[in-house]
Amino acid sequence: MTPSIARLSLAGLIAVSSPAFLAAQSTPSSARAAAPATRSAPTAAKPTIVLVHGAFADGTGWQKVIPLLERDGYNVIAVQNPLTSFNTDVETTKRVIDAQQGPVILVGHSYGGAVITEAAADNPRVKALVYLAAFAPEAGEAIGAFGEKYPTPLGAALKPDAAGFLYVDRAKFREVFASDVSATDASVMAAAQKPIIGNVFGATITHASWKTIPSFYMVSQQDKALNPDLERFYAKRMGAHTSEIDASHVSFISHPKEITALIEQAAGQ
Repeated sequence: MTPSIARLSLAGLIAVSSPAFLAAQSTPSSARAAAPATRSAPTAAKPTIVLVHGAFADGTGWQKVIPLLERDGYNVIAVQNPLTSFNTDVETTKRVIDAQQGPVILVGHSYGGAVITEAAADNPRVKALVYLAAFAPEAGEAIGAFGEKYPTPLGAALKPDAAGFLYVDRAKFREVFASDVSATDASVMAAAQKPIIGNVFGATITHASWKTIPSFYMVSQQDKALNPDLERFYAKRMGAHTSEIDASHVSFISHPKEITALIEQAAGQ
């Protein structure tokens, strides 16, 4: 017998002579077959977060929130609404929702709150609505119904163009829209603002989805674009899980960690 064969034979002899091997052989085969395999419990898939921007902005405004959500394992997509009509924005948002797999959390900022209120109607995959300093109209109610009752400095800062689209006066942009954002960032936001058709605030909602879908609302206490008292009115009427933050109209830019936490709270409820 060669040395290599001898070593192999010796190793095999040691293995079959070991207590573990002998114990296994003494166990009936039926018992061994019946031993259940250890399996980890299935993990429920996290919902997709769909972010809906408001007026004077686009989907890139969510750039500080998206990385935080993705870091925590969420699939995230920001809608790019044209802001040319309410119905068009709703249909655009619906297409994005329909393109996702599994449950969805809808997040709307400002005018985007009106959009998600309509877009989520009769869609069982939408599991929660998150409103950030946002409009939340009732069915049959115009988006801008409470503008006179709850005025803000934004009204005097709006400038229409020849086609009826509204811009925020760049000289007043930071003051009324983003007072807690750096001057540089606010200047870029003002230069890149996306105008909204002025008549959109007269559009009415046909479905108030917050009546049937769990809702969360973040009030911006220093908001000069949407009156904080109007935000509180919306949140109370909705029966929303309500939080407040010491922030301007764009809390998701100035306080992305807190906004991410709220979105994740909604996603986990």
